[in-house]
Amino acid sequence: MRSERYSRQTLFAPIGDKGQLSISSKNVLVIGAGALGTGCAEALVRAGVGKITIADRDYVEWSNLQRQQLYTESDAVDSMPKAAAAMKHLMKINSDVEVEAHIMDVGPNDLRRLTENTDLIIDATDNFDIRLMINDISFQKKIPWIYGGCAGSYGITCTFLPGRSLCLNCLMEDIPSSSMTCDTAGIISPAVSLVVSFQVSEALKILAGDISAVRQTLISFDLWKNEYSSLDVQRLKKRGCPTCGADPRYPYLQYDNQLKTAVLCGRDAVQIRPSKMVDVDLEHMASQLQRHMDRVDRNQYLLACQTGKHRIVLFRDGRTLIHGTKDITEAKSLYHRYLN
Repeated sequence: MRSERYSRQTLFAPIGDKGQLSISSKNVLVIGAGALGTGCAEALVRAGVGKITIADRDYVEWSNLQRQQLYTESDAVDSMPKAAAAMKHLMKINSDVEVEAHIMDVGPNDLRRLTENTDLIIDATDNFDIRLMINDISFQKKIPWIYGGCAGSYGITCTFLPGRSLCLNCLMEDIPSSSMTCDTAGIISPAVSLVVSFQVSEALKILAGDISAVRQTLISFDLWKNEYSSLDVQRLKKRGCPTCGADPRYPYLQYDNQLKTAVLCGRDAVQIRPSKMVDVDLEHMASQLQRHMDRVDRNQYLLACQTGKHRIVLFRDGRTLIHGTKDITEAKSLYHRYLN
């Protein structure tokens, strides 16, 4: 380790030499290598974390370059998998840090394996299916995790400490069905930067061993509207929570609470069913998708839209057909991009 590399960080009294040694011995898992994932990963690699593992299912596109700071034009030209591209760039930033990349659509079994010898999980995903799985594995294995999300000019983040705090499941009993994503609402890079700043600050506190400094509130903001809130959520902890309550069952690691997918025989299509029955507001969803699709049609039973070669049919109960592919990973990517 170069003696001067972290000198400005160790001059910061709450970290110091002892905290830096702690940081350099820790392993961090980052789920998602988009805007939040690349921002957090780069900051932690520069801070000298011992090992960082990145898992992501997607590849670099031109629309990513506006806010996903690790990637270059050549990554977009080559359609590089994000995890692989991130690893390549991170290794150039700090050769002292071990970087591991996994190109995958993360599920419960993957999380069980990826979290072996992990000290912290950072959420940089784009959907609540995976977030609730992260929440369950975190509390099952007693690994802290940091939730973060952003779209448009809005951002939100909260830190969860198993054994000390409530969990994400306490805050939302059902998976949100909002279609507000970067692909539907857009995104400005300052919103990304602010969420990353909150996530990395919390990560450094945990990695340096200063747990007492960890924030106990859920923070949300809208930079365009000049709005900011910090909500003390600890009082919302539920005694009967199936994840962090007295009798935990970790429901989102179980098959019944996972997104169901199936390739439809002979139809060049994939069916996706949500984990719980929902009642979709088709009119609202149509208005959300109107400017992102080539065509949107709706009746009282379903919504059908066309984007390039793919036709997406959404039924009122949440069941979705993705036509134009037999690739489940591609279908799930489209589903999470536009509908969840």
